[in-house]
Amino acid sequence: MRERQSLERQITLYRQIERGLDDAVTLVELGEAEDDEATTAEGEAALRSLSELAQKREIEALLSGEADSNDAYLEVHAGAGGTESQDWAQMLTRMYMRWAEDRGYKVALIEESPGEEAGVKSATLEIKGENAYGWLKTESGVHRLVRISPFDSNARRHTSFASVWVYPVIDETIEIEVNESECRVDTYRSSGAGGQHVNTTDSAVRITHLPTGIVVASQQERSQIKNRAIAWAMLRARLYDLELKKREEKANAAAASKTEIGWGHQIRSYVLQPYQLVKDVRTGVESGNPAAVLDGEIDPFIEAALAHRLKEGQPPQVKDLE
Repeated sequence: MRERQSLERQITLYRQIERGLDDAVTLVELGEAEDDEATTAEGEAALRSLSELAQKREIEALLSGEADSNDAYLEVHAGAGGTESQDWAQMLTRMYMRWAEDRGYKVALIEESPGEEAGVKSATLEIKGENAYGWLKTESGVHRLVRISPFDSNARRHTSFASVWVYPVIDETIEIEVNESECRVDTYRSSGAGGQHVNTTDSAVRITHLPTGIVVASQQERSQIKNRAIAWAMLRARLYDLELKKREEKANAAAASKTEIGWGHQIRSYVLQPYQLVKDVRTGVESGNPAAVLDGEIDPFIEAALAHRLKEGQPPQVKDLE
């Protein structure tokens, strides 16, 4: 049913573009025939709008990776720098939540570790929607912020770093075996809002996979049993993502996108002072409106990164490498 709904949606969008193209061409021809510049301009504007829409649909149609259609987990981790980086991590978390909500996706905050004074040390989102992982996968990497610090009484300019890690939610058709003896399970009290019960019982669950060092946590549910189930699902998803990355790297000699959270490793820079600019290091795409970008308007960056990846050629699928 999910595949059928996806196909029906794609066909409907194609037919909308086709009808829009016919209408726009008719307007241009009518305007030229009657020497009506306003009608001609209206038709040309419609054509430009359709062209942009068609380019977006082309990228979406090419999201054919093994896990592209899946929901996604998105983790944000503050880099070194204490309160500055923790505040930046919270800003990034909000940016992705706003982006997902604007697309009509469902967003749940799975885990959040508050900073000492402000912001968050880490946060994990579950984003549900068609092609959520396909759209977000190129956001993995280090994000750099330059601004006048609101926490510095001398109003000096600071540079902060935070990392983003995106991996797919796996469904029941994908079997991932996890040896529980290789995992350490910790329980702790949830932080933040949630009522007296949440804050006074060890309902949150953290699982550490010892062979890989992968750590996942869930504190969204009031029940430790439910949080444990969510954490195990997240761990299986992380291990699946790790296997995908390993095989892609082996086939393409590609370097991992997750690197040290610091200088020289960022994929995107957000400059608020002394000028206003957001620039993607990989594609060169820029925006002079950081406020809008931080409010969730990141589609131009995502689309450019996907187009860049598609232009270079998609990595082989796991099933093709076996």
